[in-house]
Order: sequence, then C-alpha cells, then structure tokens
Amino acid sequence: MAERNTFYKARQKYLSHPMQGIGAYFLFGVFRVLPIDLASAIGGWLLRKIGPKIGQTKKARNNLIKAFPEKSPEEIEAIITDMWENLGRSVAEIPHLPYLKCGTPRLEVVGLENGLATKDDDKPGLFFTGHMGNWEVSTKISDALDLDMMTIYRAPDNPWVDRLFKSVRKGFRGELVPKGAPGARKYAAFLKKGGHAAMLVDQKLNNGIAVPFFGRDAMTAPALAQFALRYECPVIPVRIERLDGAHFRMTFYPDLNITKTDDPKADNLRVMTEVNAIMESWIRERPAQWLWLHKRWPS
Repeated sequence: MAERNTFYKARQKYLSHPMQGIGAYFLFGVFRVLPIDLASAIGGWLLRKIGPKIGQTKKARNNLIKAFPEKSPEEIEAIITDMWENLGRSVAEIPHLPYLKCGTPRLEVVGLENGLATKDDDKPGLFFTGHMGNWEVSTKISDALDLDMMTIYRAPDNPWVDRLFKSVRKGFRGELVPKGAPGARKYAAFLKKGGHAAMLVDQKLNNGIAVPFFGRDAMTAPALAQFALRYECPVIPVRIERLDGAHFRMTFYPDLNITKTDDPKADNLRVMTEVNAIMESWIRERPAQWLWLHKRWPS
C-alpha cells in the first residue's frame, strides 16, 4: 500500500500536475489575448456544450432536484446547462479580472455606503459572499472600499495551477491567506488589530455545524460567526451577480444584526442560519449562477 501511494504521488507530481498545468497556462494565454467579451463568450459556449456530459453533472442534478422539488426535469436541465455556461465564462474571464474597475459599466457597485460604514468605525469588519456569478470578482471588494483587506482562499491541489491563480490575484489590495489552521490564526490576528476581511461561506465543512440550507441541514463552517462574535465586528453581505455576458454587479447590503449571549453555540447557529438564508435567497433568484457542483449536503 505504501509503495502504491508513493507511486501515485510521484506520478501526480511529475506527470499529472505538469500536464494539467501546461493545459491551464495554455488556455490562460489564449483567453488573455482575446477581448474579455469574446473570451467570456467562447468559454461559456465550450462548457455549455461539454459540461452537461461530464460526470460531475450528476452531483449538480441531485442537488438541484432536492433544492427545487417543484421544478420540472426540463427546468432542472436548463439550470444545469446555464450553470456550466456561467462556469465557463468565469474561467475565461480570469486573465482579465485584474483590469476590472469598480463603478464602471463593466462592474457596477450598489450599496457602497453599507460597506464604507465599516471603514472608519474603529472596529474590524467582515464581508461575506459565495460562489455565485464570477466569485473571483469578490477580490474587487477591497478596491471598491479603497481598503487593504485579508481573505482566505482554498489553494488548488495542483501547485502549477496555484501559481497561475496567484499571478492573477496579485492586484488584490491586501493579503490572500491559504485555508487551514495557520491561515485562520493569521486571520484572527488581523481582525484583532482592527483589520477588514472577506470570506466565501457556501462550501461544506465536514466538522462544521449543521445549519438549514434549502430546507435541509448542511454542514457549515462557523468561522464567520465566531470571528464576528469574538471581535464584535459588523458583518456585511456582498452579492456578486453576472448581469449580461462579462458585466457584473457588486451589491453591499446592510450589516447583520448580531447579538451576543452567554450561549456561544446558539449564537453561532443563529448567525450562520441568517447567513445561509441570505445565500439561499440570492441563489433562488439566480440559480444558474451558483456552483451546484459542491457536495454541500450529506448523501
């Protein structure tokens, strides 16, 4: 067994990862030389044709059927096809994201006053969003607020791809921290000093807490609630929407009404229940713009 694992790791390091990396760099280069609208359209068209035939589609279909029992099979398949198009567009747009400017026709900003209210209140601040629209646009939150921030990201397993993503995110105002215990400690220290940070909160965490999401309990990371309660900081929902092609809207909502009691577990559950409800309302409005490929609920 040990020899098999060693062989697998070696094959991955010296064959699989480099081949995947070369492919990723090639596509990145192609999409970068194209105008963003053309790159987005081609990426969307490709995954619209290929995506529904990929095995991962079964996971998306099962999630959608359970989340929307009232929808017909035809409606479910239409959402799946549109979801793949959105994902294809998002991937093709990545090389162009450093050049997006907030407050332009390409990236409309709404409710900015809600975000700015946390900037000079002498408190740390938390902003949350999810894998909707093109979620990489959320790196522009710091630009919209003219504020250095910190955010946690999940590093790709392939180091070649990780380096590629880091090169795109160099324009982020602040620091990107890899997911994990060291990153969480760094995040906590940053908030303790009064810093402002952003989080994606819609992925499954096996050792999280069970929180309602589309009528079923979903294992949810409680970190957002824990940080907010510990450092008494405002929590601002930020929604990223794809409007038309490679045009986006970033909406800052009023901060959540968070109260602290003597029961931390109940407090965490209450905060994350509200967060999941907000995320669910956004997804219900634009279901094709959420990444249904996550294994979000227990089988």
